[in-house]
Amino acid sequence: MEHIAWMAWTLPTAIFFVLLSLTLGVMTWLAAAYPEAERVGVLQIPTTRGDRLFISLVLAAVIHLLWIAFVGTDAIATLPIGEGVEISSLWLATVISLVSAVVVFRTV
Repeated sequence: MEHIAWMAWTLPTAIFFVLLSLTLGVMTWLAAAYPEAERVGVLQIPTTRGDRLFISLVLAAVIHLLWIAFVGTDAIATLPIGEGVEISSLWLATVISLVSAVVVFRTV
């Protein structure tokens, strides 16, 4: 097990993969239930829901990497749970990523 000890299987990682799985499930259901035509947004290229999901996931990765590089992951708050659960500043990058995903889905 030491060879995978470096992997960060934390609560935020688990939440990310659960939400990603739910998103893919919902988008698969939407594609079957409500087929859509490609649309042209601010990028002036035709995109589908899947294209916009891919763009928003890449953008989220870039936002998180830049956040880690320039801001870091220091704790911004401690919740009074058990011995105290620290909330990383990386959650702010997650909120920014979610807002940017909404913007991508609405405008691209």
